[in-house]
Amino acid sequence: MTTTTTTGTTKVYRVYIKATPQAVWEAITKPEWTRRYGYQGIADYDLRPGGRYRAFAIKEHQQAGMPEVPVEGEVIEVDPPVRLVQTWRPTWLDEPATRLTYEIAERHDGVTCLTVIHELAGAPQTMAQVNGDVEGAGGGWAEVLSDLKSLLETGAPLYA
Repeated sequence: MTTTTTTGTTKVYRVYIKATPQAVWEAITKPEWTRRYGYQGIADYDLRPGGRYRAFAIKEHQQAGMPEVPVEGEVIEVDPPVRLVQTWRPTWLDEPATRLTYEIAERHDGVTCLTVIHELAGAPQTMAQVNGDVEGAGGGWAEVLSDLKSLLETGAPLYA
């Protein structure tokens, strides 16, 4: 189950996954995993403070008009496999970069809690995108995290 809370312009998404923190970390940061769930883009991280982040669109999305690099950012903080903080900016929107934090916590029962905190002040269009409120643009973070959970727990994404 994915839960979402909102505090002003900060969105918090939490999902519990039957996987290790290392597996969740790799699914977020390794291109061989990111291409298997969500929007299936290839994540390219330079995992050090000041490092670059880019998400590359798949061919079908580019053919539909999406730029080759639809999301870019900068890594702010890295503490594998428990915390990643970065900026996150959709390149096709004229809005400032937002702050995205992944917190990964191991529980005693073989379950990992993944919390995604997206600070969206000054970026209403980005907020609509990540909320899944834009018609025909997918389900935002809730859908991506549900797909990630399915992939890690079953070996298959939601839409296999």
